[in-house]
Amino acid sequence: MTTSPTRKALVAANRIVVKVGSSSLTTAEGGLDPARLDALVDALAARRAAGSQVVLVSSGAIAAGLAPLGIARRPRDLATQQAAASVGQLALAHAYAASFARYSLTVGQVLLTADDVVRRSHYRNAQRTFSKLLALDTVPVVNENDTVATEEIRFGDNDRLAALVAHLVGADGLFLLSDVDGLYSGDPRVGADARLIEEVTGDSDVDGVRAGAIGASGLGTGGMASKLAAARLASSAGIPVLLAAAAQVPQALAGADVGTAFAATGTRLSARRFWLGHAAGATGKLRLDDGAVAAVVHRRRSLLSAGITAVEGEFDAGDVVELVDLAGNVVARGVVAFDAAELPALIGRSTHELPAEQRREVVHADDLVPIRTF
Repeated sequence: MTTSPTRKALVAANRIVVKVGSSSLTTAEGGLDPARLDALVDALAARRAAGSQVVLVSSGAIAAGLAPLGIARRPRDLATQQAAASVGQLALAHAYAASFARYSLTVGQVLLTADDVVRRSHYRNAQRTFSKLLALDTVPVVNENDTVATEEIRFGDNDRLAALVAHLVGADGLFLLSDVDGLYSGDPRVGADARLIEEVTGDSDVDGVRAGAIGASGLGTGGMASKLAAARLASSAGIPVLLAAAAQVPQALAGADVGTAFAATGTRLSARRFWLGHAAGATGKLRLDDGAVAAVVHRRRSLLSAGITAVEGEFDAGDVVELVDLAGNVVARGVVAFDAAELPALIGRSTHELPAEQRREVVHADDLVPIRTF
């Protein structure tokens, strides 16, 4: 058994989110692999029996629909992807329901689109849905609604979705499972000197790592880059993460020293601040001078008009905007108090120079979240 504090925290987690990729559930020809799916459910049921609540984020709908439709490989056009998803989603849900039924466990399907995490009202509604499903002792099985969605059918989105869901449900741990057994210092397929990174406790542990953006299988859409980004997103919000091979899921969930563990490097944000920082869609940008960056990021002050050097995009008061430094790096996100059309006349001016009705913060500190950049 491990002695790593991060792995101990993952073993002790009362509520976990487990994400599994398409290639870990399907055959090379497309279609579900019952043996692989049952092995995954066996491990999840064992973790449930040990006292943890489990939320499963599962890829595989598009891949599962290929064989029934007689399609040889993952299609490139959106319409065929959506058609495959509509067929495969039924097969996937039925397979999970039947497999979990072997342990007398009920599953609930949750299909999400970008709006469900980008729009604040939808985000809160999704929270309530997950809360009730877990209270009713079900296993939520989550996937993107690929049948009608357009934004989500792209590289790596289910990895990011899993990180968002982990915070949304208040998870104590996130497990990212795929056909790779961890994060390596280089590509192990081409470099004999590539070594497995067993634990990541800070940015320096992954300095120089070049994560590929293409999955090893032709069925999935993610790659190591998306998994690394998702792990960083969750860990920076106070959630420890384990990246491991799906074939090692029993060991991974039981605390064995497999895969790559990511320590929780940040504090857990409130649901609203996490949504604001990582899930909400930004509609514009405010460029800040160095003094304003220091005030917003390091001193957690409100953004005033005097520190703004430029305004980009079209937005209304109440929209979410990105705050960027002079080099164009995103340093924070926040809810803006002015329309885009109002700001050009205000930028660079001190508050006391403004008309009385405009003497307010452009982005109030309570509506602002600094962003860690990597």
